[in-house]
Amino acid sequence: MENLIYVLMRGFAIGVLISAPMGPIGMLVIQRTLDKGRWPAFYTGIGASISDMFYCVLTGTGIAFITDFIASQQFWLQLLGSVAIAIFGIYLFRKNPSRQLKRTDMPEASSNWKDVVTGFLLTVSNPLILFFIIGLFARFNFLLPEFRYYHYFAGYMSIAVGALAWWFLITLLVNKMRAHFNVRSLYLVNRIIGSLLLVFALVGTLTAMIDAF
Repeated sequence: MENLIYVLMRGFAIGVLISAPMGPIGMLVIQRTLDKGRWPAFYTGIGASISDMFYCVLTGTGIAFITDFIASQQFWLQLLGSVAIAIFGIYLFRKNPSRQLKRTDMPEASSNWKDVVTGFLLTVSNPLILFFIIGLFARFNFLLPEFRYYHYFAGYMSIAVGALAWWFLITLLVNKMRAHFNVRSLYLVNRIIGSLLLVFALVGTLTAMIDAF
């Protein structure tokens, strides 16, 4: 029972810490909260959480193989991730809202999957997050030999809960500010966030080039 509580607490903390850095996916979630409402943004966070879980499971089952692959293919992986971020940045920069903002309590079912897939693709396009996950696993002693299969199952579920709790909180807080934005201010937010995403993409590309040469 003590081990189960141990892994649940640390799994929750890992889930929050994986999601917390305000990178491209965080920028997109904020933009979507302001643009579409809380729930479309939360579904985007769900997609990001699925990607994080995918990388957590890979990390837990094959650290040596994964790190060797990432190290050998770091240039192309970082370059492809930067291209994906740049595409989202250009899309947001050019997006011009043409109607007043309105609250969206429940999104259309057809758009839910689009938001989930967008969040997943943007997050999964940055496999270098594996090194961050490996560091968190080591810091919290998440992989211990005395753990049984049910400890790991509970631990991975708690990582998912921690990640979802973070996106739930962020979308809740940003949505509280949504009433203060009109179409013109949202247009400015789109341009700012789009520009920041382009900066992320440029830095990623330059880093890949420097490391390669």
